Amino acid sequence: MSENLPPCPKCSSEYTYEMNALMVCPECGNEWARAEGTADDASASGERVVKDAVGNPLSNGDTVTVVKTLKVKGSSSGIKAGTKVRNIRLVDGVDGHDIDCKVDGFGAMQLKSSVVKKA
Repeated sequence: MSENLPPCPKCSSEYTYEMNALMVCPECGNEWARAEGTADDASASGERVVKDAVGNPLSNGDTVTVVKTLKVKGSSSGIKAGTKVRNIRLVDGVDGHDIDCKVDGFGAMQLKSSVVKKA
């Protein structure tokens, strides 16, 4: 474990720990971003990094798998968990929808990176 971790900004607990790109407080459950000095190289350079549901970085052209069943407006059926989506594009979408793609049987749509994992 790394020494000199900052205390929790919410409850001031000194028992914080690192989990991927976040700092976590076990006492109050607060999660926050790391300090600027410990950020990844891509985020330090100002480049936006989009991560999937399990924390893997995504890039244009990747193939992803939907991890939970999604309801689709105007359709009686939704996108089932396990559906593969090929050749994604990362965009600055609305309401957290940061993946632009075509889903077989549904057509073009935008997905949130929190509901997919890299295949």
